[in-house]
Amino acid sequence: MTTAPASLDVVIVAYNARNDLDACLRSLHEAPPARPHTIVVVDNASQDGAPDLVASRWPGVRLLRQSVNLGFARANNVGIRATGSDLVLLLNSDTLVPRGALDALVAALEATPAAAVAGPRLVDAAGRPELSFGRAFSPLNEARQKLIVSLDARGASLARRYVDRVTHRPGFPDWVSGACLLVWRCDAERAGLLDERYFMYAEDVDFCAAVRALGRKVLFTPAAEVVHLRGRSRASAPTATAAAYRRSQVAYYEKHRPSWSPWLRRYLAWRGQWPPPPDPR
Repeated sequence: MTTAPASLDVVIVAYNARNDLDACLRSLHEAPPARPHTIVVVDNASQDGAPDLVASRWPGVRLLRQSVNLGFARANNVGIRATGSDLVLLLNSDTLVPRGALDALVAALEATPAAAVAGPRLVDAAGRPELSFGRAFSPLNEARQKLIVSLDARGASLARRYVDRVTHRPGFPDWVSGACLLVWRCDAERAGLLDERYFMYAEDVDFCAAVRALGRKVLFTPAAEVVHLRGRSRASAPTATAAAYRRSQVAYYEKHRPSWSPWLRRYLAWRGQWPPPPDPR
């Protein structure tokens, strides 16, 4: 008796990302996963024509229009709850999926029964790898990650060689990037889906912590490689994205590192970086 392959839902949250979203959907159309799948776009009240583009150019994609910007975590949950597959892939609108990448990612997760979540090797448009996984947030771990990423971005050879080396090795980090995160639906539901207090940033780190709290593992696999054109949101709205990061950082520390939370608040106040409340538009 043969077992039917696990079905897959691809959930893409979009906000004013018309061109990136179109390119992402085109890559999925040209190189679709082999198994049964559905693509769902949750549009966070974009004002750039993105939802109309999806409806007209990609009629096979299920479009869920939102009346306000729900944020990344909440919008992903809308997509997850609206679907019913065995596997859920959370995919950023600023990604491009090469042929075979999703099949390789699914195969790696299916071959690792202890893991609930899997993330691929992420690279930029030039093929340079991204440090898209790491240790749970703490002051030391965050400082270390930011230093490596900063040095790598500046072209420091030692940092670049380190990132290239570690992103070629499979492993079980504390978290993988939500830019392309595959999870078994049953584990996502047991973990309570994504914590909606995170409007943008840190929701992937928090979600992986919830999964690990269930006794399940997080897998990083270089067997699958996805292009991530990161930094588009920060480049178009640097002040808003910086504030969103700080709000999520505070929320994470209050939840997971409460003893450090007062120090973080004092530090942000001293630096003049205490974030304003999010704009609901």
